[in-house]
Amino acid sequence: MAESIHPFYELNREAMEAGMRQRLDLAEAMLRARTHLSDLDGIRQEVMDEFGIVLTQMPYVGGTASRMSDFFMRLMGFMAISRVLRRHGVPLSLIGDIERETYKAQLLAMPEAERLAAGRQFMSSANQALLREQAAKSATKSHQDAFPEDFVYDFVEPGPGDKFDFGINYKACGFCKFAARHGDKEILPNICGLDFDAYATRGIQLERTQTLAGGATHCDFRFSRLPSE
Repeated sequence: MAESIHPFYELNREAMEAGMRQRLDLAEAMLRARTHLSDLDGIRQEVMDEFGIVLTQMPYVGGTASRMSDFFMRLMGFMAISRVLRRHGVPLSLIGDIERETYKAQLLAMPEAERLAAGRQFMSSANQALLREQAAKSATKSHQDAFPEDFVYDFVEPGPGDKFDFGINYKACGFCKFAARHGDKEILPNICGLDFDAYATRGIQLERTQTLAGGATHCDFRFSRLPSE
């Protein structure tokens, strides 16, 4: 019996598939110039088929009530791209470069005013209050029992001498759990590599010195506002 897609992701499937097609359009020139692949139409179809599999594997972590649902919906498609390119012998480092450049181009296709407004909202006091609340909730037994594939994280307040506005320490990562479950550990660092442009294109500086994927005890995200040009 074929696995089914969770109803929450089924509701958002059309938008996610449109985003995947846009990424593949943006990646085409890089794939043509920097890989040995010749049948790019075939690769595109293979990626979309693999994305259909990824959709059935995506864990439900609370839908709109959880900020992490958006992370899964925005980034899990890169698992499909990585799987397909890896099967075709593309080196992991090159896959990472292509995915980062593609994601950055996709983000920059959004109007600048919209991107920067999203960044201001993320850095706002109201959002920091929400992050504190959701961080505390993520660590509760009841939440972890209900959503075992979710992220677990702490909100980090800056101390004396710190130059960041706030931070998040991820003590358990939904992508790491997904990768361990589905055999994607070798491509997991490429997902981590997408974070910097994701924030920079919204006017946010991300500093991070370690990741769970790299064997650390936690991912140390530190956020500050990029200076206006």
